[in-house]
Amino acid sequence: MPINKSAHQILDQLDVVIAQLPEEAFGKPLDVLSQASIGQHVRHTLEFFICLMDAKNNGVINYDDRGHDHLIESDSALARSVIKSIRDFLNKEQADFPLKLEADYQIDTPDPIRIDSNFYRELAYNIEHAIHHMALIKIGVKHHYPDVELPDYFGVASSTVRFQKSQ
Repeated sequence: MPINKSAHQILDQLDVVIAQLPEEAFGKPLDVLSQASIGQHVRHTLEFFICLMDAKNNGVINYDDRGHDHLIESDSALARSVIKSIRDFLNKEQADFPLKLEADYQIDTPDPIRIDSNFYRELAYNIEHAIHHMALIKIGVKHHYPDVELPDYFGVASSTVRFQKSQ
């Protein structure tokens, strides 16, 4: 399935960058990222994929119920292991299936809603979300770790790549 392949490509790019970072760099707060670390952006990105994997079991996806696992954001080997488990899941899950997206956009008073969705739609969202955070990671890497080689088009949407190539 092409969307699974696209998700693999994004995860592979993320893995390549993580593998090049010195361990202490992964969890270090960076001023250019408002004191967030590259590891925090990686963890946040991966936890959205984890939510999608978990939704396979109960048919409901809720990105607000992420684990906020501090180990993923501080241990690059663990983050890479999580990437591998997501890849394995995507290899196994080739067919679309229905989901309910549960979300609460209220600040003061909880008022959760459920919206019809499906695996492919949420996987597309995860890809776009990952690209957004990879663009932020790219800023941190370029500013603080210029020796790290970023894959071509790291943190750039496929539509932007196609547009740039057409010019």
